[in-house]
Amino acid sequence: MLNYKQLHYFWKVAKTGSIARAAEQLRLAPQTISAQIGTLEEALGTELFRRVGRRLELTATGQLTLSYADEIFQIGRELEETVRNRPGRGAMLFRVGVADFVPKSIAYRLLAPALDGTESVRLICREDKLERLFAELAIHKVDLVLADRPLPSELGVKGYSHALGRTPIAFYAVPGLARRCRENFPQSLDGAPMLIPSEGATVREALTRWFSKHQIEPRIVGEFDDTALMKAFGKAGTGVFPAPAVLAEEIRGQYNTEIIDCADGVAAMYYAISIERKLTHPAVVAISEAAKKDLVIDDRDFASS
Repeated sequence: MLNYKQLHYFWKVAKTGSIARAAEQLRLAPQTISAQIGTLEEALGTELFRRVGRRLELTATGQLTLSYADEIFQIGRELEETVRNRPGRGAMLFRVGVADFVPKSIAYRLLAPALDGTESVRLICREDKLERLFAELAIHKVDLVLADRPLPSELGVKGYSHALGRTPIAFYAVPGLARRCRENFPQSLDGAPMLIPSEGATVREALTRWFSKHQIEPRIVGEFDDTALMKAFGKAGTGVFPAPAVLAEEIRGQYNTEIIDCADGVAAMYYAISIERKLTHPAVVAISEAAKKDLVIDDRDFASS
């Protein structure tokens, strides 16, 4: 079994770059640290450091070991913080990863109920690429991932996708452009300046199929990972942009744009992805229950798809 004290000594030396500096911080004799690292190398059957002049450099295996040690000690710190903040001892830590293609307004709507429950919750929220968030879920660095697609089985990550809801996708534009595009919609979008999410977003894939179905070829003038930035360009009159219909009132007020119409049969789906098959975390349960009231659309609204 791995000796975590020896691993910690190794980690300290790797971070400080010197046995002497690590010994000073740990308040141990340099000989003690050197001996313990030697024992760790024997247990692993490989060298972790090589001496270059007066300096110690990590070997390739040492670099790999350091990456694992970083994760191990990060998880240890999070475990300590979670236990200290467990119910009955202050705020409960709730770590959420938000996929970059999930609109920030949707993320807020989904996450806000977690802070309104009877439990005291401290929310730690970070945005990233979906693949990295799935990896962090696998090593328990996040409790939940909000995504626009379910967890792909081919990733080999043990987790469960819980559907939160879906909302139709509508097109928006500044008033003058919106009026022109309402006439003879959706053919009016053929050749119209269009702002659209980047490739990889599920909404982009659905809209591409919708354009093909209606034989429409809009003039793509911008592609965006950040939907808020896309709306900012739309506010400036750069082009038409798609966004969830559930946000229509907010988009009208914040971006001075008008809704043109909905893309029939195109909906944005949102998922809570966790390591729990059955949702039990109080904050996640609150999110799921609120989403059913706010996002779920009756199937009959999609009869034309």
